[in-house]
Amino acid sequence: MHESRQSPSGAGVVLRKLMPPPALCGFLLLLALVFVVSYAAGSAAGPVAPGMHGTSDSTDGGGTGGTGGGDMGDMDMRGGGH
Repeated sequence: MHESRQSPSGAGVVLRKLMPPPALCGFLLLLALVFVVSYAAGSAAGPVAPGMHGTSDSTDGGGTGGTGGGDMGDMDMRGGGH
C-alpha cells in the first residue's frame, strides 16, 4: 500500500513557527491568573500594617512611614561595652 503524504501548506508552516509553544501560552496564562488572584486577595485584605504607608507628611521627613534612620529607639550605637 502506498500512502501519499501531502506536505503542509506554506502558510500553515509559517504560522506554526511564529506561534509560541502551547506550554508557554499555558504558563503565561497561569502566571497572569495567579497575579490577578493575589492582587485581588491583597486588595481585599487591605494594608497589613496600617501605620506603615508611604506618605510624605511624616515627622522624620523620610517619606517611607518607617523610622527613616533618624530615630533608633533604645539601640545603643556607641560601640562600647554595656
